[in-house]
Amino acid sequence: MAVSMTEAAIKRVAIIMKKRQTPDAILRVGVRGGGCSGLSYFMDFVESPEEKDKVYEFGDPAITLAVDRKSYLFLNGTEIDFQSSMMKSGFEFNNPIAGTSCSCGESFTL
Repeated sequence: MAVSMTEAAIKRVAIIMKKRQTPDAILRVGVRGGGCSGLSYFMDFVESPEEKDKVYEFGDPAITLAVDRKSYLFLNGTEIDFQSSMMKSGFEFNNPIAGTSCSCGESFTL
């Protein structure tokens, strides 16, 4: 299994990169301790992946996604999506190993 992105997420990342004027940036996603459920997702743009990162490419033009080895243990099988509605919009992590998630969707427990 791996980490994947939906078309909506790929398009949204491309829009953000264009607005930031950083077309060569790499989207880094991961997990760290914290949040209301114990573990928290994070997303950031970086110039290059770390040596031991798992690296994926999606879409055309390609979006490069990097995940550090420790976070990969918690993200393996996760699909990153982007949802937009009248009430909220944002990225969602559809994580099959998450036991419970908080109502905001930014943190989880196993």
